[in-house]
Amino acid sequence: MRSAPLAERSTGAGRPTRTAGVLGLGHHLPETVVSNLPIAERLGIDESWIVKRTGIRHRRHAMPSERLSDLAIAAGHNAVKDAGVDPTALDAILVATTSADEITPNAAPYVATALGASHANAFDVGAACTAFVTALSAGTGLIESGRAETVLVIGADALSRFVDFDDKRSAALFGDGAGAVVLGAQEHGDGVGQFVFGSDATLAEAIIARREDPYLRMDGHTTFNAATAALERSTREAVALAGLELDDVDLFVYHQANARITKLVAEKLELPLERVADYIAETGNTSAASIPLALTFAREEDRLHPGDTVLMAAVGAGFTWGAAVLQWGGPA
Repeated sequence: MRSAPLAERSTGAGRPTRTAGVLGLGHHLPETVVSNLPIAERLGIDESWIVKRTGIRHRRHAMPSERLSDLAIAAGHNAVKDAGVDPTALDAILVATTSADEITPNAAPYVATALGASHANAFDVGAACTAFVTALSAGTGLIESGRAETVLVIGADALSRFVDFDDKRSAALFGDGAGAVVLGAQEHGDGVGQFVFGSDATLAEAIIARREDPYLRMDGHTTFNAATAALERSTREAVALAGLELDDVDLFVYHQANARITKLVAEKLELPLERVADYIAETGNTSAASIPLALTFAREEDRLHPGDTVLMAAVGAGFTWGAAVLQWGGPA
C-alpha cells in the first residue's frame, strides 16, 4: 500500500511548498559504437572477461570532431522540445560534467548560446559521476527559492578521451553521452524531494586523473566496495527522508558504473531487479550522463510513468555520493 504523498510527509522537515517538477527529458549518444572486441584484443584478454567483470558489451565514443558541448547541446535541445518549453524562457542551464572541452570556459555557455537562452544563468557542475545529482539539487534549489522558474539540467561526459586503453583496470569501462531534464516550478504537489549527500577525500586516490598524468587511474577493488556501501546507505537515507519505505519506490535509478555494483546494491536492499534500472550493457559508464540516460531508456521501455516514485543515487570520484527521491512528472 502506498504511503501519503511526499509533500504531505515532508512539510514537517522543512519541505518547501514551492517545488521543482520534471517537465521533460532528452538524451543524445554519439554514433560510434565500440564493442568489447578491439579493447579485449589490445589488452590480450577475452571479451567475456569484460562482460563478467563489468556487464558492459558496447559503449559509444565521441569522434575527435565531436565536442562535449555538442553532446550536451543535443540532449538539452531534445529535453526542451520534450517539455514544450521555449528555450528563451530558461532561467538557468546547468551542465554536470568532468570533461568540458576547455579548462575554461565551461560547457554551459556554449549550450545556452546554441539553444538561444542568452539570459540564462549558465554554469558547469563538477562532482565526477555524482555531478548530475548535484546539479539537479542546485537547479531544484533555484526553483524552490523563487530565483528561477525553469531550469535545464544536463549530464554530459566524454571520458573516453581520458582513458588509457592499455590499462586493464579502466580501458573497457567508459562511454560517452549526454542526458537532460527540464525542471519547472510548481506551487503544489510532489516533485523533486530533499537530497542527501556525502564525501570522503581519504578515498580520493581510488579514482583520480592528475594534471601530469591526465588518464583516469582506478583502484577497482576499493572503488567497488566504497561505491556499493555509499549507494546502499544513501538509498536508505533518501527514502527515509522522504517518509517512504523501499517498497514505495517504483524505480531505482543508480549511476550506471558497473552491473555488478548495481546488482549487489539491489541484493543488499532486497530489491526486485525489475524495479532497478540497468542499462550499462550498451552504454558503458557514462559518468554524469548515466542517470538521465537511464531515465530515458526506462521511459522508452514503459518503465517510467507520470506519478511514479523514483529513487536516484550516484557515487563518484572524490569520493562523492548523493541521492534523492522524486515524483516523476515528465510527459508519458
